Amino acid sequence: MDLFAQLLANGLGNGAHYALLGLGFGLIFTTTRIVHFAYGPVFAVSAFAVWLAVAVGGLPLAAGVVLAPLTAAAAGALVYWLAYRPFERRGMSSHSVLILSLGLSIVLESLLTLIFGPNIHTVPGFAPPIFILGPVFLTGLQIGEVIAVLGVAGALLLFLRQTRYGHAILALSDDRDMARIVGIDTDRISLIVFALGSAIAAVAAVFTLLNEGATPSMGFNPVFVAFVVAVVGGLGSIPGSILGGFLVGLVESLGLWKIPTEWQNSIAFVLLFVVLLARPQGLFAGARR
Repeated sequence: MDLFAQLLANGLGNGAHYALLGLGFGLIFTTTRIVHFAYGPVFAVSAFAVWLAVAVGGLPLAAGVVLAPLTAAAAGALVYWLAYRPFERRGMSSHSVLILSLGLSIVLESLLTLIFGPNIHTVPGFAPPIFILGPVFLTGLQIGEVIAVLGVAGALLLFLRQTRYGHAILALSDDRDMARIVGIDTDRISLIVFALGSAIAAVAAVFTLLNEGATPSMGFNPVFVAFVVAVVGGLGSIPGSILGGFLVGLVESLGLWKIPTEWQNSIAFVLLFVVLLARPQGLFAGARR
């Protein structure tokens, strides 16, 4: 039972991380219908921004943490404006945009490797606090991610429901053509969504940097996990992204109880396959926003 309790705690911590990734990715896809695989390099850019600010620039960690979502928002908006928007204006097919996204992801990751090299970059002197609750060991980062995902999701819900831009985002996600007909600037709203979704990813990136360090390829796995979580939870559903993230985290972690560790990364995709067969719209698609 001690092992089960520890795996359960690890699953909740990982699930909070996955929920953050799914929130940002799902927001972008639901609103723009772009499968944004360059989400991974943007995730990495925000982590390197923190590392540069703290390890190279000597700024306090708190300042670097604030810088991360700002950098990611700028990078995400730039990717949309320079890469995706010209394709949309030319009326290119979704397949063409998907290929562009994959190519852009490879190019940006290669560029990060040229700039920073392939080595792991860590924040010097940082050690997360450890808490012992009976048989369970928890780190401050695991607890922090649970708090972060609840705070981010709450702020996002308030933004979508209480602001003019939030209402425009909801309208665009429901029907892009109708939103354009009623006078919504779809280019501007898409730009805001890319900035917002990227900023959410940056929150998860900070925790990855503090826990494992930053590498140019650090966004490769998160972008696929984000896709799985967004689909499993139900695209366009904020509660679904949170519940989907925790579900994937728990299934992965508890799966290690009986399955060898080398199969851990496959568990999420098996779950995706099962969900698509049983409920293609996602498990929690009914909880829209």
